[in-house]
Amino acid sequence: MNKLNSRPLWALLGTILVVSLALAGCAAPGTVPTLTPPTAAPAAQPAGATATLPPPTPNGGIIFHSSQFAPVNEAETMRNVILKGAPMLVDFQPQATGPYVDIPLAQQKAGKITIAVIGGQHGDFPAFVNAGLLDDLTPLLEKLSDRGFPETYLTLGKMGTDKQYYIPWAQATYIMAANKDALQYLPEGADINALTYEQLTEWAKAAQEGTGQRVLGLPVGPQGLIHRFWQGYLYPSYTGTQVGGFKSPEAVKMWTDFKELWKYVNPASTNYNNMSEPLQTGEVLIAWDHIARLKAALEANPDQYVTFPAPAGPAGRGYMPVLTGLAIPVGGPNRAEAEQLITYLTDPKTQTLVAQNLGFFPVVASADTSDLPPGVKLEADAIATLQGSADALPALLPVGLGAKGGDWNKVYNDTFQRIVIKGEDIQTVLNEQGAVMQSILDEVKAACWPPDAPSEGPCQVK
Repeated sequence: MNKLNSRPLWALLGTILVVSLALAGCAAPGTVPTLTPPTAAPAAQPAGATATLPPPTPNGGIIFHSSQFAPVNEAETMRNVILKGAPMLVDFQPQATGPYVDIPLAQQKAGKITIAVIGGQHGDFPAFVNAGLLDDLTPLLEKLSDRGFPETYLTLGKMGTDKQYYIPWAQATYIMAANKDALQYLPEGADINALTYEQLTEWAKAAQEGTGQRVLGLPVGPQGLIHRFWQGYLYPSYTGTQVGGFKSPEAVKMWTDFKELWKYVNPASTNYNNMSEPLQTGEVLIAWDHIARLKAALEANPDQYVTFPAPAGPAGRGYMPVLTGLAIPVGGPNRAEAEQLITYLTDPKTQTLVAQNLGFFPVVASADTSDLPPGVKLEADAIATLQGSADALPALLPVGLGAKGGDWNKVYNDTFQRIVIKGEDIQTVLNEQGAVMQSILDEVKAACWPPDAPSEGPCQVK
């Protein structure tokens, strides 16, 4: 395994993101712009210094509306660990994709904003920016100049404008993890850090023959993140796109190969919302998931697991970097407290706390990641290995879909259900689901995002 070197984690993942974002040239306002390699913003104070937090206020707390940390255990960690030291009472309200977008827009329309802070992924924010919902946080960013945010991330937060619509919050990605008991079944000559999907299938098959069980697991449950696997891993790895090649001959090959892989996937995967539990029970020996959803297993018994990048396909080693940010709605209540909360959440100590407890990595240069828990260190090692992969192919989270994000994810999941579970004809399903996908793109007028080439007007399914 490649070991994490002395480079800060924000720079490590920042390099991953900048590679993907460099593909987004010619972007229109509100979409991802072309970026330069990340460098930390100038520090106004010595490294490790933090901005002064105003004293807490005696009001009833502020509403923190978030698309992140929605699973019950993560939400409770946010409330009871991360936000415990906040300088005010915080009502943390994580939401699913649809309500996450709909609630702030409905409040805006009604002229009554009750949300003080909005937290979300980069791709969540265009809908709010286009609606004129988000305030300019440039003055707040100036107060946080000691943080050392990567310039790449600050540029992203401008959403193609000269205003700072969100402040970087945290970053993550998805990796694979395996119980060391599964290593004996690796195909001869296979490098676990440079697997192909063909080798993963061979490995899962051999493991089934050796154990008598189907021990490859995927989070296909109702709250699982399997849609990110189709969007950021399989499709880019086989077609070099997330959208354009949806119904291409390469996509037909991809689904054909995945149907073969599925023969060796634990059938209980359709109930798995995260892979930590089945890894810990031994139901699964090999798994793919978000780093935050693998953390519990890796922390419980770090000596029992190895971590590594997802496999590569004919077009490269597709993967999905994740950047989250913090915004303030125009006309939102408790503006001073909202700024205090963002100040607190971007404090290096809080950033380290999030890495230790939730597995999302810091976005500030001065956060101390020298003493990560062993499980989080395993994840950092896998990310370092991914960064060094010559065939790495970044795929951004969907950008500009707004409230249609849930419908978008459903297209991929329905495609899986029809092709793999129901056994329908692959090309027929892709043609029909591709039409649904195109209707969403046309309705929201979403331009293409990496790894797809930039588009004039809505992205086109081919």
